[in-house]
Amino acid sequence: MDGEAASTKGNDAPMMRSMFAAISGLKSHQIMMDVTANDIANVNTIGYKSSRTTFKDSLAQLQRGGAGQGPGQGGSNPAQVGLGTQLGTIDTVMGSGALQSTGNATDVAIQGEGWFRIGQATVAGTTATLTAGTQQYTQAGNFSRNDQGYLVTADGFYVIGRTVPSTTVTATPPGADQVIQIPQGATSVAVGPDGAVSYVASGSTTRTTAGYISLAKFPNENGLQRASGNRWTANAASGAEEIGTPGGDFGATQSGTLEMSNVDLATEFTNMISAQRGFQANSRVISTADDMLNDVVNMKH
Repeated sequence: MDGEAASTKGNDAPMMRSMFAAISGLKSHQIMMDVTANDIANVNTIGYKSSRTTFKDSLAQLQRGGAGQGPGQGGSNPAQVGLGTQLGTIDTVMGSGALQSTGNATDVAIQGEGWFRIGQATVAGTTATLTAGTQQYTQAGNFSRNDQGYLVTADGFYVIGRTVPSTTVTATPPGADQVIQIPQGATSVAVGPDGAVSYVASGSTTRTTAGYISLAKFPNENGLQRASGNRWTANAASGAEEIGTPGGDFGATQSGTLEMSNVDLATEFTNMISAQRGFQANSRVISTADDMLNDVVNMKH
């Protein structure tokens, strides 16, 4: 009897094991609800990318190992009891959102692959030097001009472009990194499908190109990490950026248009119901296990 007690010492009762499995289910479905709630909250956020939650099972407790065929025996399969679930992934859905026409020339959307390159810069007179380590990426193209005429995001990050190449040199992508400045008093500002930002200077009838909006692509864009304010940062998972300008392997820019959120409300409400029902089911398991423990406690009565 003592040997049997010693062999079972430390083993959880079945209802306790089910409680811990249900608790893991509660935590996982809470995360699923958090992700869904964030997507719904950003249904009208410019350039927002929705997320998807997946689960994976936790370690299983082995009750009996598998056995191969032997003399007089055909073998047996392993018997295992699962110990719950855990968060698998929170994937970013990188599909494009709907395009919304605004009529504002400095609102730009990307039709195809690519991310706008933005960053902080130190401005001295009419020149600007990009600050190292501040480069980020976005698909929210609601740009505007600041008091010095530089093209910036709504949060004041400078839009990183490319200089206009020399007429005697063909560069792909054009030129080198720069910030794009439109002089004071300029009119007829436009952004072409190739990313060229042009304008007509005050007192002139000739259209001048200030620079080209540059784009970036990544080997694994799902590896990009969210920052705040519709911005993303690169890391080891995303890989190094590939820089180009609109056209060819990169998407074309469309002026006077914004890419809206790609959140599908029908899908999100379905996910919300699934998360709620999963949470309720795991709560019911805990209640049932508690009733079983209560029966055990009251057996002496």
